[in-house]
Amino acid sequence: MCNIISHDFQFCVTGCGGLETTHHLFLSSLVFTPLWGMVRSWIGVSSADSNLVHDQFVQFIHSFGELRSHCSFLQLIWLCFICVMWNEWNNKVFKAKENTTHQMLDEVELLSFWWLKAYSVNLGLNSHMWWSSSFVCIGIV
Repeated sequence: MCNIISHDFQFCVTGCGGLETTHHLFLSSLVFTPLWGMVRSWIGVSSADSNLVHDQFVQFIHSFGELRSHCSFLQLIWLCFICVMWNEWNNKVFKAKENTTHQMLDEVELLSFWWLKAYSVNLGLNSHMWWSSSFVCIGIV
């Protein structure tokens, strides 16, 4: 067996019974929606929830204004969230394994830390500083 998903597979991998759509996964999933709230809380972003994924993205990346450095950082966090969400989806489907929301938040934090360290080798911060105050570490707040 090649672990290929049938085209008839329509329901959310989280087992909530909802149809698996982009809208559902990002905005109403019982697993990923709370994770999104935890990510926003971790970095100190408070924004209203949107009904459209595109609007949520735009609203999120402009949460701290229009400065390019702020928007770039928030895009990085968004991409890390997507990566963790994708990995979690694959783990549930192909490995019958799932992480808690807190474990997924740790993965978002760690992945964003690794990406920033890879981009800026001289970035003078450690993971503890990153977990506690990410915006302060990179000089945004």
